[in-house]
Amino acid sequence: MKRIAIDMDDVMADTTIKIIQTINNITNSTYTYEALMSNDIKLKKTFYEVYLENNSFLWQPGFFTDLPVKEGAIEVIKDLTKSYEIFVVSAATEFPNSLSEKLEWMKKHFPFITWHNIVFCGHKHMIQADYLIDDHERNLVTFTGTPLLFSAPHNLHINSYERVNSWLDVKSKLL
Repeated sequence: MKRIAIDMDDVMADTTIKIIQTINNITNSTYTYEALMSNDIKLKKTFYEVYLENNSFLWQPGFFTDLPVKEGAIEVIKDLTKSYEIFVVSAATEFPNSLSEKLEWMKKHFPFITWHNIVFCGHKHMIQADYLIDDHERNLVTFTGTPLLFSAPHNLHINSYERVNSWLDVKSKLL
């Protein structure tokens, strides 16, 4: 059976949406996901600078507990489990509080994926699978299988990988 490794943040979970909301609350800004998905380089640069100055919330307890689920993720991943061995792979050790929060999030939203198939790591270069669905180039560059870049505001400039824009794209590609 072929194996798919799937990242959590900005692939299964809409982490950027919560980051934007948190930054807007901290800085009294009005950034939107749609605006950051545009080609407005100046806006993206400004947002990134504000984010770097104010992102300590990522290390605080509770940030990862209530992330929204990406549209279609639950249904498509459930369908994928019928044809593939699925592993959820997250570089969660960067944010130690996220470990238990992400496990609880998985139990709540993806109860059909057990802890046996969840991998928390610092980097993903040791992951062996046929496919890796991830939003960060740093995880795809060393991957030996077929990398699929899941679209997010921070990766729209990357053209080196096959891109999937949604879980419907993943379904079309893999099912």
